Amino acid sequence: MKSISLIYTLLAFTVLAGCSSISTNASPKTQEYARKHQLTGLASWYGSQFHGRLTASGEKYNMRALTAAHKTLPFGTVVRVINTNNNKSVDVKINDRGPYVKGRTIDLSQKAFEKVGSTKQGVVPIRIEILDDSRTFRYKH
Repeated sequence: MKSISLIYTLLAFTVLAGCSSISTNASPKTQEYARKHQLTGLASWYGSQFHGRLTASGEKYNMRALTAAHKTLPFGTVVRVINTNNNKSVDVKINDRGPYVKGRTIDLSQKAFEKVGSTKQGVVPIRIEILDDSRTFRYKH
């Protein structure tokens, strides 16, 4: 009986570990960031009015690319944005700063937003998982 209890306990820990919002490719600095910051909220989108303009990272904004704006995540960080209403997700690269509207967590390119919801919605509730920041920074050992 105790062995069955132990198996269920180990299974529960395994499931909970799978719910982590950080992958193994995230640096220690990013893992610390994710623990200290709320990675849930509302996602909005921006489209043609910014198409072709320079982003804060210096890249040209392409509304058909899978990119996003976040206030503090390092440029180049790859995150998964999950719509918590329908569980649709999209992986995007952070290449801009924003959103600067109260209550919003991330601004997605038009194409990225279309992967998780309808642009007619304007905003959707989301959760962010940090997938990879290997191109942004690493500690020197």
